[in-house]
Amino acid sequence: MPKNGGERPAAPSSSAPNMAVTIGSISLPNPVMTAAGTVGYGDELSHHMQLGDLGAVVTKSLAHFAWNGNPAPRVTGTDAGMLNAVGLQGPGVASWLSEDLPRLLKRTPRVIASIWGRSVDDFERAAALMAAAPPQVLAVEVNLSCPNLEGRAGMFAHSVELSAAAIDAAKVCGRPVWAKLSPNTHDLVAVASAVSDAGAEAVTLINTVLGMAIDPDTLRPVLGNGGGGLSGSPIRPIAVRAIFDVREALPDLPIVGVGGISRPEHAIEMFAAGASAIQVGTALFRDPRAATKVARDLARWCRNRGVQSVFEMTNAAHQRPVAQQLPKDSQ
Repeated sequence: MPKNGGERPAAPSSSAPNMAVTIGSISLPNPVMTAAGTVGYGDELSHHMQLGDLGAVVTKSLAHFAWNGNPAPRVTGTDAGMLNAVGLQGPGVASWLSEDLPRLLKRTPRVIASIWGRSVDDFERAAALMAAAPPQVLAVEVNLSCPNLEGRAGMFAHSVELSAAAIDAAKVCGRPVWAKLSPNTHDLVAVASAVSDAGAEAVTLINTVLGMAIDPDTLRPVLGNGGGGLSGSPIRPIAVRAIFDVREALPDLPIVGVGGISRPEHAIEMFAAGASAIQVGTALFRDPRAATKVARDLARWCRNRGVQSVFEMTNAAHQRPVAQQLPKDSQ
């Protein structure tokens, strides 16, 4: 099978559209996941939706150590979207494995664990702890959009070399590794190529866009950390462009699209740009059932338009029309 899981999934026996997707070596029953950082570590949203109805649940990013995160306030709304500077607060991988994961696995059999670190060694240590996770943890998503202590680049995802080193180190988790990349760099395609060469089975595009809000009364930043990351609907066109560019340059690299998805049409846009699956994030703060609604409405959209499989829509925007040939005597 090609690296992008390019074989068409088997057609369902009923008239319902086939929503199954493959991302590298992983198969999911549908292409809709949660986005890291938006649903906590365990079953926090289980009283709002059936987590098992999603393709997978992606956890908040975890380090090999417990971390308190940034000072409050950590989240603020904007005219469209949300700014956050939570600072990757978390209990650490070991605590998550023993305390949170068992509850989550009672709600869904498909989990993608997200990890972060401030150094290559941090990523390796977090991934090594993930090696003890049960098989229901299908993959580890490596959050490269975090500050680093090992180079001049502000984030791992701004450095080709550091991104590749972190992915290589994370392979000790013993399961597929995905790389979550930042749009805040002109080297996005180069970074995507580097992490693929280092062993990432897929890339997740995109993380938040750097932003800031200032209180007009105090003339001070609203967030306790100063700046933060912008998410939600304003960044969707940025995500679509990032997906399109990476797919154009690296046609065999599977892509998970994320950024401003709240309706099935948003997911379809990302499929057409080149994504094989998508994640819903900021929309969950407005409606904690948003991800399952997108999954349901996407299946309805496909059925109403006679789309037999989600696979049919992936890469559609890359199909070039046949160029018209002028008559020889007019050239």
